[in-house]
Amino acid sequence: MANTLEDDHGRAVTGVRVSLTDRCNFDCIYCHNEGLGDTRGPMDPQDAEMGTDDVVRFLEVVSEYGVDSVKLTGGEPMLRGDLEEIIRRTPDSMEVSMTTNGTFMPGRAEQLRDAGLERVNVSQDALDPESFKEVTQSGAYEQVLEGVRAAVDAGLDPVKLNMVVFEHTAGYVEEMVDHVAENDGLQLQLIEYMPELTGRPDWNIDISRVHNWLADIADDIEHREMHDRKRYWVNGGMVEIVDPVENEGFCANCGRVRVTHEGYLKGCLNRNDDLQSMGSMSRQQIAETFESVVANRVPYYGEYLVENDDGAYEINDKYLRAATADDWQSAMPTPISAITRG
Repeated sequence: MANTLEDDHGRAVTGVRVSLTDRCNFDCIYCHNEGLGDTRGPMDPQDAEMGTDDVVRFLEVVSEYGVDSVKLTGGEPMLRGDLEEIIRRTPDSMEVSMTTNGTFMPGRAEQLRDAGLERVNVSQDALDPESFKEVTQSGAYEQVLEGVRAAVDAGLDPVKLNMVVFEHTAGYVEEMVDHVAENDGLQLQLIEYMPELTGRPDWNIDISRVHNWLADIADDIEHREMHDRKRYWVNGGMVEIVDPVENEGFCANCGRVRVTHEGYLKGCLNRNDDLQSMGSMSRQQIAETFESVVANRVPYYGEYLVENDDGAYEINDKYLRAATADDWQSAMPTPISAITRG
């Protein structure tokens, strides 16, 4: 096995996040589609999606670099009929987890577990059907609750409930904290809203207020070195905050790179000018591309997109110089000019 790769900032890459599709049966108003913008396509399978063999070949290659975990995402990854096969064929050295909206979990949770799925995150932004519908543009509230129960019953616990914290959901944080404390097998992951990726800065809230509130009520606080995260234990329930925006410490501990549903490697969530397609590459070419992407990761989240005097977000000049205008314009599904603060 080759040594684990480190980027130019000394961060070892030990995990990958692979988007299997941009299709989704929800239309969440905060969605940024793995940093690509709202590019979701029709619900039918698309030719541009990576095939089963493409995904497995990539995972086999990076496992030789010491990558020991993969998170399968989307869109909604459970729209892939070959999901169980992908998980089954993932190298044994890799832990496999998945982020899903949970609606397809009933009836499939045990199959996924038997294929090798170990953990699951389920997006759940409210405990009220009407509020849930407002955020997700879906009436599938009960199906999500059923999906969470199915995951717990199948032994995919602890199931992390993902909740994006912004203007529409902040009022439901307290009851979600109580919910995970009262239900065995559940944990809560509060995710900082990213206005620079969604174009709606008016929905933003100060995530430090949530940190302070949890610190006041927590029975215990645990600091995780990975991503510089804090875990708050409240009445026996675990709550974690994912807050990368303007948090250099978060990125300083990041050991993950991403793959888009079309098979493009990207070194950072909010960076799209360096996308490199694996296409029909040989294993050696994939390995070389992986090495290149890792080497060129940006130091932290807030350096790549910077705010100008007019309040708009722009790519840092030094990254524009590193790639031609044609390169990054063709890679960006959403024009930079459209990513503003109002």
